Amino acid sequence: MHTLKPIVDARAPHGKMKYGKCALLTNLHGRDMLTRKYDHLRNRIQNLGSALIAYSGGVDSTLLAFAAHVVLGERCLAVLAISDVHTAGEIEGARATARDLGLRLLEVETYELTDPRFRMNPADRCYYCKSEMFGLLRTVADARGIKWVLDGSNADDASDHRPGRRAAREYGVASPLLEVGLHKEEIRTLSRELGLPTWDKPSMACLATRFPYGTPITEDGIERVGRAEQSIRDLGIRQFRVRAHGDVARVEVEPEEMQHAWELREAVSAAVKAAGFTFAAQDLEGYRTGSMNDALCNDELTLDTSGDEFA
Repeated sequence: MHTLKPIVDARAPHGKMKYGKCALLTNLHGRDMLTRKYDHLRNRIQNLGSALIAYSGGVDSTLLAFAAHVVLGERCLAVLAISDVHTAGEIEGARATARDLGLRLLEVETYELTDPRFRMNPADRCYYCKSEMFGLLRTVADARGIKWVLDGSNADDASDHRPGRRAAREYGVASPLLEVGLHKEEIRTLSRELGLPTWDKPSMACLATRFPYGTPITEDGIERVGRAEQSIRDLGIRQFRVRAHGDVARVEVEPEEMQHAWELREAVSAAVKAAGFTFAAQDLEGYRTGSMNDALCNDELTLDTSGDEFA
């Protein structure tokens, strides 16, 4: 069962985008490669005619949603999936960004935790999550006469374990950022030049990525990780993950922030234990995308090799 909420028209008064296309592009002068890629992106979107954007408020989907709204106007709709595996702060941040940029936003609710295959947390867990979401977005698009569903996969995603890409292919989801060859750092640079507030936003991902494959995902486990991460974020640490290993919280921190986190170790430990963990440990390798994939064998890694957002 899914729940759809009314469209929120977050655009400026009189239906105009808050940022004009011409004004934005002037900041890109001199960046030939990025300018060409951004032009290709806009042309690719223009040729689609109409598009629904799988929007999360992250760096990638925000750039995609922004470009699509500039190019397509009323023929574009950003859709934000509300779920227990995303924190309230993340969802509210996505709403605020949509309001700031003037996006037409629709919220839908998804229920991954009701799927026993997802809860079992296999190596292709993200396939089941994305299959539900893309199926719902395809239904919304069809009901509104929108031809294409787009996601924010980028060129870096082709080299990681990403089972969600299989679901994207099955539902005909297009990935324009990937198609035009935009990498994560290029997307951040473009976003900064375009004045998007997400240009330096820390990478985010669904809370299910905090658990080793094979460890069942439960409401209590998700809530415990979410509380621990919010408390650490409140300490001023920006890019990190709390990986749950039973009663042990393994805290991965961006290498540039590791010294700061160590200086705050008593507060970090207290935050983790207050969330319900017995032990707190700081990972010596620091934060890295998809670290839970380290435990997968080659056969599991080749289930699919591109797609959704791990962290």
